[in-house]
Amino acid sequence: MILEKINKPNDIHDIALADFPTLAGEIRQFLVKSVSKTGGHLASNLGAVELTIALHNVLDFPQDKLIWDVGHQAYTHKILTGRKEEFATLRREGGLSGFPKRKESDCDAFDTGHSSNSISAALGYVRARDLLGQKHHVVAVIGDGALTGGMAYEALNNAAVLKTNFIIVLNDNNMSISKNVGGMSMYLSALRTAQAYTGMKLSVTKSLEKIPRIGIPLVDTVRRTKSSIKQLFIPGMLFEDMGLTYLGPADGHDMRQMMKLFNEAKRVDGPVVVHVITRKGRGYLPASTDPEKFHGVGPFDVATGKPLEKKKGPSCTEVFADTMVELGRENPRLVAITAAMPDGTGLDKFRKAFPERFFDVGIAEEHAVTFAAGLALGGLKPVVAVYSSFLQRSVDQILHDVCMQKLPVVFAIDRAGLVGADGETHQGCFDLSYLSMMPDMTVMAPKNGWELKEMLRFAAEYEGPCAIRYPKGCACEEFTEFQAPLVYGKSEVLEQGEEVAVLAVGSMMKTGELVCDGLKEKGICPTLVNVRFVKPLDEELLNDLPEKHNLIVTVEENVKSGGFGEHVAAYMQERHPGCRVLPIAIGDRFVEHGSVESLRARIGLSPESILRAIEEYGV
Repeated sequence: MILEKINKPNDIHDIALADFPTLAGEIRQFLVKSVSKTGGHLASNLGAVELTIALHNVLDFPQDKLIWDVGHQAYTHKILTGRKEEFATLRREGGLSGFPKRKESDCDAFDTGHSSNSISAALGYVRARDLLGQKHHVVAVIGDGALTGGMAYEALNNAAVLKTNFIIVLNDNNMSISKNVGGMSMYLSALRTAQAYTGMKLSVTKSLEKIPRIGIPLVDTVRRTKSSIKQLFIPGMLFEDMGLTYLGPADGHDMRQMMKLFNEAKRVDGPVVVHVITRKGRGYLPASTDPEKFHGVGPFDVATGKPLEKKKGPSCTEVFADTMVELGRENPRLVAITAAMPDGTGLDKFRKAFPERFFDVGIAEEHAVTFAAGLALGGLKPVVAVYSSFLQRSVDQILHDVCMQKLPVVFAIDRAGLVGADGETHQGCFDLSYLSMMPDMTVMAPKNGWELKEMLRFAAEYEGPCAIRYPKGCACEEFTEFQAPLVYGKSEVLEQGEEVAVLAVGSMMKTGELVCDGLKEKGICPTLVNVRFVKPLDEELLNDLPEKHNLIVTVEENVKSGGFGEHVAAYMQERHPGCRVLPIAIGDRFVEHGSVESLRARIGLSPESILRAIEEYGV
């Protein structure tokens, strides 16, 4: 096998070019077999195999710097830099990350996980290289979906004034996670049809370079000339009009063609966009047929592509999706917004039911929020469905454009709390802190699927900013006997006791119940509270607790700093200083990848850990 010869960075330089197609096939087989056991991002990685091989052929690691936008297409890069044997541990606690990580390898130039930032980071590397008098190459690989993010254009605008080499590879597969939308998608669709222009341009360039002495300078001059022929073949020529040299489009599965373009790009004294067209899921029929389904997968059967894990019940995302359709039928002013994730957020059902009231803005969370503000001012009721870790990108817009104007925008925050295998960049453990700091924001967290539905109904009628955060995976089907009506700012007492009150937030309700069971075994009869409203605080409840309790334990799957527990502690210190508060939350850290259960145990959020903390604190 050719792949057996790849054991460390730059081993690919010892592989014959004739063997590259065989190597690509072996890598695909390896990826399918490996990811079928561990789960991971498959379709994006299968589509980037030849692209990665071509880049590694023309670059030297770790001297050259390669920055992957998002990073869920970097598996082949990891293989080619000597991490093949670690793939059995992919996305498992203590094992190989599913994203580039600098601590894993010097060949990973930037820790990634979110979209549209690769050009900015790479441009920083370029400026540092030039100031330090270094000579290495810097390459950013960005997908066409990521180009819907405004940050990419800020970086392109800044890069246009460069007078030294900087290579931007546009990996164009006509998708982000779902199919792309908007003007950039249509622009790139036009470029994909411009093969005649590409062939002519490469032919002319090759011929000119052969002219002694003046050939290469002439090519550089031509590159910077806004030729009318470009406008004839490619209307607009966005990149070159911005001041960037454009090469392509090239077949992203033709390694020889890409290597020619990359070597040409290395000779340009300025920013270069190399446009390559790839296909997600290439080489594995189930993934190429349905790349959205195989974007991120759990373990699956290779022969059929079907998941091995049996579904246990409806997920929170499904409860949200079904409720949105119900609310849409009841309220013709209800509209839904997603940032390139209609399927992941569950809004695909709403899109099918009410296509004219569904808006996919692409990977542009900041725009999504301010767009929602405009919709609200125009008389509609917008619901922004987004993953917790991605909502972080629009904190200023939530604060300034929604809360400051007290607009009735609903934020449906999926994947809140620990999400597990995707690691630090995807753990949704900051939203309670940054949302709670915002004036006029209401923040809720449901204990189960029924309560999620009720909170959505409440939010649909509420005349102000409102956020509902819920976890990844199955909606809790317990506590169904507790269905007290949802009242603004009020908690739900599930069990009345004394001495210790356990206040659990949303997904931590089951953990809170188990903690109470443990306390009972120690002879303590605790109070168990379903918080429901993280903001505003239930001051009536907090004022009543000190009468029979001397310790309040708050439990949340959020960072401690600025979280629910700290707000409760501050309130009690001011109003009831004799009543102690023990906030149980995530410490001042980023949480790496692993299963949610093992991570909770490691960071002190398991029932056993909490009981130990209570015992050490003292009742």
